[in-house]
Amino acid sequence: MAHRMNILLVYPRIPETFWSFKHALKFIGKHAAFPPLGLLTVASLLPEAWPKRLVDMNIEGLKERDLKWADYVFLSGMTVQRESAREVIARCNAAGVPVVAGGPLFTTERENFSGVTHFVLNEAEITLPRFLDDLAHGVPKPIYESAEFADVTKTPAPLWKLAKVRKYATMSLQYSRGCPFQCEFCNVTALFGHRPRVKTSQQVLAELDRLHELGWQGKVFFVDDNLIGNKSQLVKDLLPPLIDWQNRTGRMPFLTQASINLSDNPDLMDMMREAGFDSVFIGIETPSETSLAECHKKQNTRRDLIADIKKIQRAGLEVQAGFIVGFDSDTPAIFQRQIDFIQKSGIVVAMVGLLQAIQGTELYDRMKNAGRLRGDTSGDNVDGTTNIVPLMDEKMLAAGYQKILDAIYSPKNYYARLKTFLSEYRRPKVQESLSLRRLGAFVRSILTIGILGRERLHYWKLLIWTLFVRPTLLPHTVCLAIYGVHFRRVCAPQVRD
Repeated sequence: MAHRMNILLVYPRIPETFWSFKHALKFIGKHAAFPPLGLLTVASLLPEAWPKRLVDMNIEGLKERDLKWADYVFLSGMTVQRESAREVIARCNAAGVPVVAGGPLFTTERENFSGVTHFVLNEAEITLPRFLDDLAHGVPKPIYESAEFADVTKTPAPLWKLAKVRKYATMSLQYSRGCPFQCEFCNVTALFGHRPRVKTSQQVLAELDRLHELGWQGKVFFVDDNLIGNKSQLVKDLLPPLIDWQNRTGRMPFLTQASINLSDNPDLMDMMREAGFDSVFIGIETPSETSLAECHKKQNTRRDLIADIKKIQRAGLEVQAGFIVGFDSDTPAIFQRQIDFIQKSGIVVAMVGLLQAIQGTELYDRMKNAGRLRGDTSGDNVDGTTNIVPLMDEKMLAAGYQKILDAIYSPKNYYARLKTFLSEYRRPKVQESLSLRRLGAFVRSILTIGILGRERLHYWKLLIWTLFVRPTLLPHTVCLAIYGVHFRRVCAPQVRD
């Protein structure tokens, strides 16, 4: 083993994006939406005797004294953090601190980062031990990569003691990696494979117990790209112990991501609700069967997507969703079709972006071969950019995209959609306990939205309706009203009343 090293783990800044929740976080006095789960897991893979510190630049600044203390900086991030990562690398280079970089950003585009000393790519459980062994023998290589997939039953729990837990709105936990589907635009399978690999229920409960010991009582995001990728293991090994755990410990709601075929299994949805899940993100993408076939999203075809969404909502799981425009087969009619679908579905949290070609995907290769690539993706799903030369007239595509944002995030349509959702939604089994922080958020919403906001009439009408018709869902109503403030500022600066 190499001699004792001071390791500084750095997570770059996330700009204002749809999922940053920057404007919503102000209501609850939090600094960031989610902690850097990958870096905290990497910390657990490092020698226990090595001193470690975490600097998440979304909650604190990276100081010169941090760099002076460090023997190595371990850096990770996503595409949207590209510019901040470059700044961190430049500062490390100036301070003479070697940089070890890994994670999705560097795995897909390491050629863009000349200042990195060592790339430890793909899954750290495979490549990090190889780097550490070479480091101990004084022969570390510039690049470590592997096509192997890790046995996640051996993955250690994140080193939560490094994180300032109370600065975050939601904690994170990973149960599985991989997805059985092959959506052309998605790089999940390139990174993690088609065969979902799952942790044991004992691992998951141990991670939850640790969060509970730290005093965490808020939401936990199961970050799996498709929680139901391995349904049999989920049903047999994880959900029953999770239900027992919730009965023992109390109120820790969960949210996750899954595919639309969740709606095919009422028993599974009931078990998820009993286990504490109250919302699920689903890639809907488009109501166009032709576009779904084009991008190989077969699991969404030959379905009544609206009916499926309603089934999930009525089971007690809020559906949040991603939508895409700019497929080759899209016509100008797609813009109004997307608006109508989103409004009718009652999907309040609707992220709509232009089609992007991410390195490592089939779409990227297809666009490259066709000579239709231009630069890198921004990583921001709602900034109105694309690195694809579209078949549709670009001005028409840009105008249609803005039309969607103007429509779905106007106060009138947003609150109408929220009411549609609340009319369907079954009350979650597990809800967060009332706290001073949540009461403070409600008071701030009254001031910011109910008194000063342009949407104040819609806000009060919905709150009064909720009090009389769905009173137990009032906290959820207030939360989604607050989300609306963030979405309007990020997605649609010129939204119309």
